[in-house]
Amino acid sequence: MSVSRSAIKKEPVARSTMELQPFVWEGTDKRGIKMKGEQPAKNANLLRAELRRQGIMPSVVKPKPKPLFGSAGSPVGAKDIAFFSRQMAIMMKSGVPIVSSLEIIGSGHKNPRMRKLVDSVRTDIEGGSSLYEAISRHPVQFDELYRNLVRAGEGAGVLETVLDTIATYKENIEGLKGKIKKALFYPAMIVAVAIIVSAILLLFVVPQFEEVFKGFGAELPAFTQMIVAASRFMVSYWWVMLGIILGSIFGFIFAYKRSPKMQHTMDRWILKVPVIGQIMNNSSIARFARTTAVTFKAGVPLVEALGIVAGATGNKVYEEAVLRMRDDVSVGYPVNMAMKQVNIFPHMVVQMTAIGEEAGALDTMLFKVAEYYEQEVNNAVDALSSLLEPMIMVFIGTIVGGMVIGMYLPIFKLGAVVG
Repeated sequence: MSVSRSAIKKEPVARSTMELQPFVWEGTDKRGIKMKGEQPAKNANLLRAELRRQGIMPSVVKPKPKPLFGSAGSPVGAKDIAFFSRQMAIMMKSGVPIVSSLEIIGSGHKNPRMRKLVDSVRTDIEGGSSLYEAISRHPVQFDELYRNLVRAGEGAGVLETVLDTIATYKENIEGLKGKIKKALFYPAMIVAVAIIVSAILLLFVVPQFEEVFKGFGAELPAFTQMIVAASRFMVSYWWVMLGIILGSIFGFIFAYKRSPKMQHTMDRWILKVPVIGQIMNNSSIARFARTTAVTFKAGVPLVEALGIVAGATGNKVYEEAVLRMRDDVSVGYPVNMAMKQVNIFPHMVVQMTAIGEEAGALDTMLFKVAEYYEQEVNNAVDALSSLLEPMIMVFIGTIVGGMVIGMYLPIFKLGAVVG
């Protein structure tokens, strides 16, 4: 009988929700205090009636105006999915039904794309799909790892616990990615700014000095002549230089995305770069350990888990190593033995994995490995920032300061002759 009641309720709820549109309203309550807000409703008249029922006398009820820019909303990112998972876990642990949880989360989101995604998932569940089936229709936002964890959680009846684990996992991984981006972005931006400043000097400042130098009637120092020659080339062929730079950047990105061999070569090269390479190694190990621990803890079979984990390491070298480990584990090798064979994981990681397997606590040990290497990444990024600051100052001083000195050398020489 309960089944028939739920079946009767499903269709009108889905239909009414789809017809809702956002309204903004103003009014006064019973005490005469002015109030305003926004609320979804089928139409303005129904919203006025609802406000009167709540003791508010509406004076203005109108559709919410669409923003001129960004009306479609920003793309749904990993942070949005992590926040969604955390909200779902909290509500489900509090006893809120999954459909109601999705309705609350969807209506409370400011990003239209995320709101549309949550509404789509809720509609599918109201139609009889499981959460795993509903999110599987959105593979871009919910990756293979996420979907498999949800499927395992639903199968074991611990979905809210798995969602909480996913939220923690994604928050940690995004924090780790943020650290890596910080380590790489800061020096890249400084170098870019130095190049732009140098280009401006060569295009606009040096030509002014060149006009002054023509009146000296003396031979310019070799260093100044070199800068003047570079300035003339830039003024004449700046568009060629810009085309080469942009073409190289876009060409590299295009080739990198479409060539697995190039990705493997670049990722292997990055792992060998001093300081940066160590950070990338530690990051990949931390991501491998945390992802494996999360999937194994959720009940995903180990062989399947390793297949999922490979793509989550963030590096082609580690991805291929984990796939080789999966093949070894599938024929009966222990994980620690498979780790030894690929010869890429530190001895400590192999030993802790062996201890975890022997004690029947592989996920616990891998969580400890992840925490250790995430802390190593944090320390390395902080050390790198301290190391780069003086190096960057020397770099900028050498490039920009050298050009300024080169421009003033003839003036110093002229002053010495006059003196």
